[in-house]
Amino acid sequence: METKMKVAVMNGIGIMGFEERNIPVPKAGEALIKLEYVGICGSDLHYYEHGAIGNYIVEPPFVLGHEAGGTVVEVGTDVKHLKIGDRVALEPGKTCGHCEFCKTGKYNLCPDVIFFATPPIDGVFLEYVAHEAGLCFKLPDNVSTLEGALIEPLAVGFHAANQGGAHAGQTAAVFGSGCIGLMCMLALKAEGVSTVYMIDVVQKRLGKALELGATSVINAGEQNVVEEINRLTDGRGCDLVIETAGTEITAQQAVNITKKGATIVFVGYTKSGFVNMPISLAMDKELSISTVFRYRHIYPMAIEAVANGKINLKNVVTNIFEFDDIQNAMDSSVQDKENIVKSVVKIAD
Repeated sequence: METKMKVAVMNGIGIMGFEERNIPVPKAGEALIKLEYVGICGSDLHYYEHGAIGNYIVEPPFVLGHEAGGTVVEVGTDVKHLKIGDRVALEPGKTCGHCEFCKTGKYNLCPDVIFFATPPIDGVFLEYVAHEAGLCFKLPDNVSTLEGALIEPLAVGFHAANQGGAHAGQTAAVFGSGCIGLMCMLALKAEGVSTVYMIDVVQKRLGKALELGATSVINAGEQNVVEEINRLTDGRGCDLVIETAGTEITAQQAVNITKKGATIVFVGYTKSGFVNMPISLAMDKELSISTVFRYRHIYPMAIEAVANGKINLKNVVTNIFEFDDIQNAMDSSVQDKENIVKSVVKIAD
């Protein structure tokens, strides 16, 4: 086996390049994964465009990417559940295991998490990574490593659905038909919510939502969202609303389109970090408001949903770029948001 690997690095805002680094050696509890597909996430694009997200500041050279699928090529001495040749999806956050959040099962809130592509931790736009074996989830024979790379954003969708208490018989709406909004819709439907309305201003994304099973779509640039939801629900409103767009107007509309006693789940981050909301109306309706930070205990159920055919992940992807074309992959994903719903980088066959 070779000892060097190619690594794509962000050398500055809007600048990608390549380096050669040593292939890591897995520790006792780790597996060495040959990466095959890595998704381009919105956070990757934000770091690429702006160099920071809040207090997380990129110091070049920095490796982006945290949505990964690949094949095990070596295992550490303590690893028993994986073997060479297993195809896996990688959960990107390693937590401490000792804090109150880890001990109570809410490990996604661990303050000491080490998460791919969150500065100063490098991501996985590279050929090989050594990762904690317990965070490498084996894929069934009928689930590809391309789909494995998309388990990470699907986990966000399932966590949002779970935070909203999704169940059969509900009427739901999702603001935003980008990748995460679509994943929320797919998770809602997998959990029995048969009626899901998708709301966006980009028609191609709404078309993708219909392709993937949305009940109906609303173009907020052309239609009055509140009036349209009232029409679609005969004035009842929605039982569950998931907000992934991250804008003030969609947060306000979320309150307006819910029925009394409904739940709103906030997933999308606003640029300013602040939102003005009609809180009096929310109180009058006695709404439950929940939020999402990544996910927890989701990968096995997400993989099973894909394997059982409940969720079609492959059709979420609109663009696949070769690893050598990483500069174009990032630039196109930033500049062509009208047409690119989800980009994936093919690292290796």
